[in-house]
Parts: sequence; C-alpha cells; structure tokens
Amino acid sequence: MGLFSFTQEIAMDLGTANTVIIQDGIIVVDEPSVVALDDRTDKLIAIGSEAQRMQGKTHSNIKTIRPLRDGVIADFYAAEQMIRGMIKMINNKSQLFAPSLRIVVCIPSGSTEVEVRAVRDSAEHAGGRDVYMIYEPMAAAIGIGLDVSAPEGNMIVDIGGGTTEIAVISLGGIVSNKSIRIAGDDLTSDIIEYMGRQHNMKVGERTAELIKINVGSALVNLEDPPEDYVVFGPNRMTALPMEVPISYQEIAYCLDKSVSKIEMAVLNALENTPPELYADIVRNGIYLAGGGALLKGLDKRLQDKINIPFHITDDPLHAVAKGTGIALKNIHKFKFLIR
Repeated sequence: MGLFSFTQEIAMDLGTANTVIIQDGIIVVDEPSVVALDDRTDKLIAIGSEAQRMQGKTHSNIKTIRPLRDGVIADFYAAEQMIRGMIKMINNKSQLFAPSLRIVVCIPSGSTEVEVRAVRDSAEHAGGRDVYMIYEPMAAAIGIGLDVSAPEGNMIVDIGGGTTEIAVISLGGIVSNKSIRIAGDDLTSDIIEYMGRQHNMKVGERTAELIKINVGSALVNLEDPPEDYVVFGPNRMTALPMEVPISYQEIAYCLDKSVSKIEMAVLNALENTPPELYADIVRNGIYLAGGGALLKGLDKRLQDKINIPFHITDDPLHAVAKGTGIALKNIHKFKFLIR
C-alpha cells in the first residue's frame, strides 16, 4: 500500500458473532461483531474485542450493540460504524488519501431483497465503491477447497452465530438450500435459560458462551469428555454468590432441542435434492463449517442420524472468510457473485 494507492480490495465475512476481513489472502481483522456507542451523542467508543469486554459492564452513558441478529443487519447505524471502524484498522495512517474500496461481503442464503440492500448500503456508506455479495454456503464451499463449478453435488452445513445455512452446490450455483435461524446464539440462550431453571443461577451472555466453548456437547456420551466447568454467579432468589460445576452431559441435554432442529433442517435439504446429486453427497459426505461445527460430538450425532459421513473442515471458523477472499481474487471468473 503506497502513498498513492487508490483501490483497495477487501473480502468481509460480516457475521453475527465475528467479523473477519481478508486482504491479499491474509486475515487482517478478526474481531467480535460488537460496537460500543456513547448513548447521548451516538459517537463510536470502541469496536470488536474492546467493545466485547465492555458488554454487560457499562453504565447509562455507554451502550454496547451487536449490529447483526440472525445473520442480518438489525441496527443500520451501528453496522455502518462497525464496518467503517474495522476498515480503518487495516488502513495505514501514512496514506494521504482514503483509497476507494472494492468489497466482497457474504450474506445468508435466505436473505430477502431488503436484507441484501441493507448490507450493500452499509458497505457503500462505509466507503465501498464496488460492492459484490456472495452467499455464505457458497463462500464456505470455496474456502474448504471444493470445486464449486464442477457438475457434482456437494453439501455444506454452515452453523454460524445467527443462522445455520445448509446448501447443495453444483455447477457454480445453489441447487437446494435451507436457512434456519437456529445457530450459536440460540445455543447460548438455551444455556442461560437452563442455568436459571435448573440451578437457579443468573448468567450473562459472555458466561454462557464460555460454558458452551468449554463443555458444550451434542452427545451425552463423548469418547474424550471435557472436565466439568465451574461457573460463578448470583442466586436468582437470594442474590447470594454460587459456585456450580457444570458437566458436558448437562449441556448436551440442554442443547438437545436446538440440535434436533438443525438435524431436521439437514434432512429437509436432502429431501429436496435431485437424486443424481444425492448420490454424489452420499459418496463425498457432508461438510460442516462455521463456529457451530466446533460443538463437541456434533459430527458424530449427525452422522448417526443421517447415515452420511460428516467432515469438519480444517478451520471451520474462517472457512467462509477464506472463500470470500478467493471470490475477491476471481471476481470476473465467478458468475454467482451478486453485484
């Protein structure tokens, strides 16, 4: 990036939980999708992990916002501030001119016209001159390294923070897809609700997220079980401090309903798949991407239920971002990018 470099190309995975930006094939920003704003002036105070550290700990003059809910923009102003701030993180202070931006952003495959426009407008307001969009399952397939233009069926299950995207891809297009709003955030809410109901303990979003990461499981019997995770918090009735060890079996039981909904969505997508492509999927297996793929035992549970092998990709958290980065390099080659 020189003094007079006018066009900057970036790929952005604008996620409900995390936003990842790739430039020149390298991840340059990987931050939680959170912004902290001044409640009186709406001025940006912090973004990313700095804003996440403030979550649940602010006073009345500061509000922390997650601009995306269920994979789509819920707060237009906060989303624009976040995109602008994250782009600023990359740009060198030594540049005299703000470069014009070419951006590829990924969106959920079930997005409506209005939701697509909200993403495009936010990217344009944040300085994007050329804005392209790509559907998340397509980006995940490219990021995994599948040949999306081949006449062969591949199935991707991308479990993000706000949506679970299930798509069958062949010949550079999505043949059948199912987008459900049951994903990482819902699993977190299940844990908050369970802790209150079962242990009479109040826990916040951050603590529930830590429980999910440490002892979250889709199966009641794991081959390599994690140790119990100790949670500290107030009693809901007395407000006295409590200390509760949580086992993975408890969390498997508490997440069961939501995981079953993901199972049903995968079965529905398979039901709508043409038979020739179905045969390819049985042969190739189904690929799991997104942060939700890291839930312990999920691949085994799905495999036992559906009788098709499930593969967790090498870096499930960044598969979509990497695919978006590859799409950016091949803008003129990939016809499925939305202008």
